[in-house]
Parts: sequence; C-alpha cells; structure tokens
Amino acid sequence: MNKKIAAGLVGVTGYAGMELARLMPAHPSMELVRVTSRSDAGKQLVELYPFLQGLELGELEITQPDARDLATTCDIVFLAVPHKAAMEIAATLLAEGVKVVDLSADFRLRDRCVYEQWYDVEHTQAELLESAVYGLPELYADRIPLASLIANPGCYPTASILGLAPAMKQGLVHTDGVVIDAKSGTSGAGRGAKVPSLFCEVHDSFRAYGLPSHRHTPEIEQEVSALAGTDITLSFNTHLLPIDRGILATIYTQLKDGVTAEAVREAYDSFYADKPYVRVLPEGKLPETRFVRGTMFCDIGLVVDPRTNRLVILSAIDNLCRGASGQALANANLICGLPLEAGLPATPLMP
Repeated sequence: MNKKIAAGLVGVTGYAGMELARLMPAHPSMELVRVTSRSDAGKQLVELYPFLQGLELGELEITQPDARDLATTCDIVFLAVPHKAAMEIAATLLAEGVKVVDLSADFRLRDRCVYEQWYDVEHTQAELLESAVYGLPELYADRIPLASLIANPGCYPTASILGLAPAMKQGLVHTDGVVIDAKSGTSGAGRGAKVPSLFCEVHDSFRAYGLPSHRHTPEIEQEVSALAGTDITLSFNTHLLPIDRGILATIYTQLKDGVTAEAVREAYDSFYADKPYVRVLPEGKLPETRFVRGTMFCDIGLVVDPRTNRLVILSAIDNLCRGASGQALANANLICGLPLEAGLPATPLMP
C-alpha cells in the first residue's frame, strides 16, 4: 500500500477547518497528520467534532501552530486562518519545501497596494504574490499543478467569477454596469461568537451587509478583468440568508447588440464542457443552494430578458465546500499530482 501524502491544517476550529475535517477521512491518498489551534491544543480532534467518533482522524491530537514542526511532518499544509495570519507561516513552510494552500485572502490579490488598501494591513511577504496561483481550477488548471503556493479563492468570488467567466471571455456583455447581488448562509461569517450572527439575530430575517466596500470586490474585479482583457469596475452587494450554508449570486449584465439567447447558451455550454464541477442548467431551470450543499458543484442558470436586453446569470455554490475547504482540497490534489476529484463528494447533503 502506497504511503499517503501527509497534510497539516492550521486553524482547525473554524468552519473551514471543520469542513476539511469532514472531507479528509474519505480521501484515498492524503491524510491529516497535524491539526493546530492555539485555544484547543492538547485535545483530541473528536472532542471538537463528535462526528469523527470511531474514525482514526478523531484520535489526532490538536497541537499549537508551529511552522517548523509542520515543515518536518507534512508534505502540504492548509492555512485556514484569517488574513494577515497566513503570511509569515506560509513563507516559512515554502522555504522548507512544503506546499501551501492558503484559504485566507493574503495571496489572492496580485497587486500589493490593492491588498493593503482593502485589508488595511501591510503585506510582509509581497515577494510571494508573483508565484502564488489563484486556485480556481476552471481558469487555472494548467498553472495550479506547477505551483507551490495556492491562493484559494473566496466563496463569493468563486460563485461570481464562475458565473461571469464565459460572458466576459467571449465578449457577450458590456463590461460596465455589472451588478452582483449575492446572498450567503451565516457560516460565511465565521465561527466566532458575534452578536450579528446569533440565531435570534439571523433567524426569520434577511439583511444586506458590507455595502459598498466588501473586501471580496477587488478579487472579483481582478479575475473578471483578466477574462475580459480590460479593467472592470462592478457593483458587488452582499446579503445574509437565514440558512447555514450556501451562496446564491444573481448577476445583472447588459448584452451587446445582436447577442442572442442561443449564442449565450452555446458559449456557456462550450466553456464548461470539460469542467465537471460546473453544471449549466437547462433552459427554464434555475439553481438552488440545496442542490449543491456539501459539494464542489457550481450550478449556473441563464436568463435572457429581451425587454431589457439583459443577461441575468444565477450561480449557486456551497460556501464551505466549493467556496473554501472542498476547493482547497481540489487544489491540493492538483499540486500533489492527484486527480482533481480525489476525496471530494459527488452528491449533495440533502435533508
């Protein structure tokens, strides 16, 4: 039996860490050998996550984050920590020859100044920005396997960029006036105890937040601009849904003259024909968060409104799997020479 790839996880106690702990036991070629948390070091992982009861992973002891220890025990490390916290540990691991998949925002933006403007912190490892590869397999599958540092995309950007990619790449829509109206489940706000995320604050309500300066805006603009071949400024508006997990983005664009509904569908079907985790739904069908829950799928619905000449794109993902840990695992698979789908669920978590 071949030895499994040894993986470490820094930040096991957040929702992204929890999701990765859910996924890893089914992986045929990779196993977690280190999980870290400053607040829960010394405990077994099963004490945090009872769903691991009876599984070998549940017996793993949580340790303090130590880059040197991780470097000597792991082939690859996932960094599920807030922005700024990943910079130094990523640099140390990379210097020791360890591959890194960073789930924070620290390496997603290629321009240091843009990062510092939106996140209001100094980027201390800016020299790594050039070598980091943005981990959206549908766009960068040729570059990801060659990289040592993967900048795992944000959840909102994943849904938004995948929704817009064919339209922008094929020049079907005008590049000005794009509006993204996106809604997320409350797990997207993180696992920390915050009053706005409490059950009684979220249940039976619906609200916008982060307008007009959500930090995922420049990430979306960076990738959509690259697809369109021109700088794009768009309106990105976020809302909190009273559900646990899932994102639905409704994207409003203006079709160029002469572009038909048939041309739109042909462009989307062609663009995603060889990309198994994006499902372009048949005409008349629209995506729902429940049908992608717990999976890597991004479901896309297309509506052409001839009265306004708009193309309305609807994109649904699971924010914890496709928007965080599942995508991180897919990227880890690629940079370790494994199949993209290794260890990833093929069917949704249904009630």
